[in-house]
Amino acid sequence: MIQRSEPMFNVPPAVVATVAVLVLVHALRMLVLTDAEDLQFLLTFAFIPARYDPVLVGGGSFPGGFGSDLWTFFTYAFLHADLLHIGLNLAWLLPFGTALARRFGTWRYVAFMLVVAAAGALAHLISHPGAMVPMIGASAAISGAMAAALRFVFQKGGPLGLWRGEGDDDAYRVAAAPLIATLRDPRFLIFLGVWIGLNALFGLGSVSMLGEGQEIAWQAHIGGFLAGLFLFNAFDPVIPRRKFDTKPSG
Repeated sequence: MIQRSEPMFNVPPAVVATVAVLVLVHALRMLVLTDAEDLQFLLTFAFIPARYDPVLVGGGSFPGGFGSDLWTFFTYAFLHADLLHIGLNLAWLLPFGTALARRFGTWRYVAFMLVVAAAGALAHLISHPGAMVPMIGASAAISGAMAAALRFVFQKGGPLGLWRGEGDDDAYRVAAAPLIATLRDPRFLIFLGVWIGLNALFGLGSVSMLGEGQEIAWQAHIGGFLAGLFLFNAFDPVIPRRKFDTKPSG
């Protein structure tokens, strides 16, 4: 009998769909829209802090109106500056998005990614009031997925075992570590330090601000990461193991 081995990354449909949408949006901008149309597209769907400054807006100088005031908290994450930008973001999305989608399921995964994207936009808005430069990129949402995944991947029997060929789908459903325990875990702290260092040195997976040399909006990274870390329990469908450890009475 032939025994088939599982692939290292068996990507869930929700993550495949995320990748497809990001690639299609970028292809539309690069291959279909003219420069003028692309500028209008960015002004409508990128996140621009000046949009929320009543003095600067002066009666609606940005396209999209009130609708854009709402949807740009999310839609900026679907836009990227160039192939390198989107490629690096996808490289971060595949492992962490896969872990999260396997644990959360499709709709919790989608809702979570939208919430942490909005948290990244809010952090950028607070730190750049009145800024006219559009912010784009999925990495605030991916930072949130990374933080959420770190709540359970290091646990005994967790998904890291899959990378050594030792686990199954149940590895994604192990009880998550409490938040305080996660913050004290040396493995979490080492991973966090490496991630911060890579972003600082190379801008890997960066949220881009168009113009000004396409600077990294690191505040959006932090906003997404903190939201993912602290909101994990609100989305996590896994029942803590301790609820099963109680002994039946008499």
